[in-house]
Amino acid sequence: MKKDEKIIVGISIGDLNGIGAEIVIKAYEDPRSLELNTPVIFASAKTMQFFKTHFNSKINFFSIDSPEKVVHGKVNVVNVWNEPVKIQFGTEDKKIGEYAIKSLEAATKALVEGTIDVLVTAPINKHNIQSDTFNFPGHTDYLAKALNGKSLMFMVSDSLRVGLLTDHVPLKDASEAITKELINEKIATVTKSLKQDFGIRKPKIAVLAINPHAGDNGVIGNEDDTILKPTLEKIKLDGTLVYGPYSADSFFGSSNYTNFDAIIASYHDQGLIPFKTIAFGKGVNYTAGLSKVRTSPDHGTAYEIAGKGIADESSMKQAIVTAIQIFRNRKEYNYYSKNPLKKASR
Repeated sequence: MKKDEKIIVGISIGDLNGIGAEIVIKAYEDPRSLELNTPVIFASAKTMQFFKTHFNSKINFFSIDSPEKVVHGKVNVVNVWNEPVKIQFGTEDKKIGEYAIKSLEAATKALVEGTIDVLVTAPINKHNIQSDTFNFPGHTDYLAKALNGKSLMFMVSDSLRVGLLTDHVPLKDASEAITKELINEKIATVTKSLKQDFGIRKPKIAVLAINPHAGDNGVIGNEDDTILKPTLEKIKLDGTLVYGPYSADSFFGSSNYTNFDAIIASYHDQGLIPFKTIAFGKGVNYTAGLSKVRTSPDHGTAYEIAGKGIADESSMKQAIVTAIQIFRNRKEYNYYSKNPLKKASR
């Protein structure tokens, strides 16, 4: 791929009562943002016009009826629906959840068919999207099924990358869900992603303990001694640079995380609280392990500030940039993997 070739960035609009549309508009208000990528927003021209007027934006939308008709140099909007939508900022609404899913499903279809190159998802409300036909806890699980992959929530920033052994499961079920098979799968996914998506030839990975103080030799639980430690030792035998388990309470405060290319946390809050503390506003939620690239901002719908025009678009911008970088890295990785002599002659 040539460096000046424009990547088509598909955007699912998320919860219309949240800040999703606002941060998408702000991300593309500057015409220079269209120089190296072409956005395709999956919503409706009428709905996006409402947001443009509400936020007094100068952005111009180009209405199309399918992603195949994308026009470079424009902020394209695919009309997934045509009827007017009643938007009430800051309100959880089941009907609005249905529009979020319509947008996501249309964008995912385009991603699978290759009419968009990458997918960036604006925040959804995990409660109001649930229905008889959509019963996934979030984007990650839905995309794993749609793309037939083994997904991993990978929170990434310039200085920190955090993956999870378990993500959207209740804390009481987390330790039981961590098996030798799961550990092997997640470490393999992170290792492959670091190589092909981030260009790290020999990645170093740290794994955080399941229990406080890694169980203190069985005093505070035995899962680290019976499951995590022996599995990590076996993984090391194939040359994977994996270390741990480390006590999570001091790992980030001591800046030990800076010695590794990625950290794998045992459960959601163990990894995401330090990540969002260190990288909030600059972080990106990347779904590793899939055949296609999907990113998202590192925050939610932010109902409390929705419609006020004060939402920070930094994480959305970074999600777009990260998706483009990963797409390019993956293209290069695949090219040189198929042409080893080209790699050797660089």
